[in-house]
Formats: sequence, structure tokens, C-alpha cells
Amino acid sequence: MKAIMIRQRKKQLKDRHASLGFRSTLSVILLFMSGFYALPAIAQSHNLSCGSLENGYGPIDYRDDRGKAAIVYDAHFTPQVEALISGSTSTKPGSDLDYTLRAIPNNPRALISMMRLGEKEKTPQPSGSRYSVECWFDRAVRFRPDDAIVRMIYSTFLNKQGRVAAANKELEIATTYAKDNAFTHYNIGLHYFDLKNYDQALVEAHKAIALGFPGTALRDRLLSVGKWTEPTRAVTTPAIDATPPADAK
Repeated sequence: MKAIMIRQRKKQLKDRHASLGFRSTLSVILLFMSGFYALPAIAQSHNLSCGSLENGYGPIDYRDDRGKAAIVYDAHFTPQVEALISGSTSTKPGSDLDYTLRAIPNNPRALISMMRLGEKEKTPQPSGSRYSVECWFDRAVRFRPDDAIVRMIYSTFLNKQGRVAAANKELEIATTYAKDNAFTHYNIGLHYFDLKNYDQALVEAHKAIALGFPGTALRDRLLSVGKWTEPTRAVTTPAIDATPPADAK
């Protein structure tokens, strides 16, 4: 009886190893194939396994819960980590940025630091980070789709990847969430300018002016490429008094 049980156990282990070997080989094949296809941004986000937003601490919206966010900043997102000088809880900053973005997915400064770390290390997935740089943007957008600042930073990342159409799309979405915020429209305009989408940059500049924003840098940049026009001013017509004069009665 004991011998039979041992043989069965050996067979189970053999089957398990075979299964693991198959999955490992399949992973290598899929990784190899991925180099041959340039998928749209949305499709890529599904294939990158960007993970659930559930986290032991958070997730926190940096705009709403600054008290809880401050705890993360003190322990993990220190000035040295943000500047990529060193880590806080480890030697390198990657793992602390990873923790920060899992706890506060839409933190714009942490997203910029993670993007810069990827550029510094010349890799899509920086050391110490469990996800690729693009995954962190995917997670931020899923967490707070209405965060226009995240959309602008994501647009910058996409532009650096040469994915200009996707970068423009993120700015288009950001515009819908800007509402009557003059500063946001102005910054979206600057990002459009960087994409050489001068027509949309002009539209955003005019919106910012109409909402009272005093900055002139965007106007000056558009002037430098011959794309500036003054906003059209609405012509007001004096109201006509429909009451007939007294002697007409």
C-alpha cells in the first residue's frame, strides 16, 4: 500500500513539473512574439498585466486625503527618492516609487519620477518596480479617470514613445475634465504645442484667456511658429426698447 502511494506521489510531481515547464515555455513564446507587434495603448494595457488597484494601504487620491498620503510621503516618497538620488527603505528608489504609486496611484510627481527612472535605466520596467512605467499610467487612469494632470503626464510619456495619436487622445480626454479651470486649459495647450498640434493649442489658449488666465508663454510660443491669432471678441448689440414713445399712442 505504501509503495502504491509513493508511486502516485511521484506521478503527481512529474505531472506538476511538466505543467510548469509548459507554462514557462509558453511565457517565453509570448514574450518573444510581443516584440513583433505594436499594439494600441488600450490593448497593451490589457496584456501588460497591470494588476488590481487593491492595496494594503489605500489606494488614496492625493487630492482628497492628504493626511493619509503624508504618511506615505514621509516613509517612501522622500525628496531623495523623488530626485532618484537614493531609496528610502532600500538602496535604490524604484521600490519606494512602487510603494508610493500602489498607495497613491494618481500622484503626478511620483508618476514623473517613475517615468524618469525608466528613462535613466533605459528600460520599460525600472528596477524595484513590479510594473512597467506604462502600467503605472494605466493604473492611475483606471483609479481616477477624471484626473487631467495624470492625462497630461501620460500624454508626455506617449509622445516620448513616438505614439503621437495616443498622446493627442489623452489630451482630448483631459480637456473634457478641465471644465472652467483656466490653468488646466492653459497647461493642456502647452502640451498640445509640444505635440505640434498648434490648432488645438490655440483653442486651449483662447479658452484660458476667456477664463481669465494671465499667462503669455503659450501665446508667445504660438507666435514663434506663426500660429497665433487673437481670440474673437463677441460683439454686443445695444438692447432695443420695444416700448413705443408716449406721443405715438
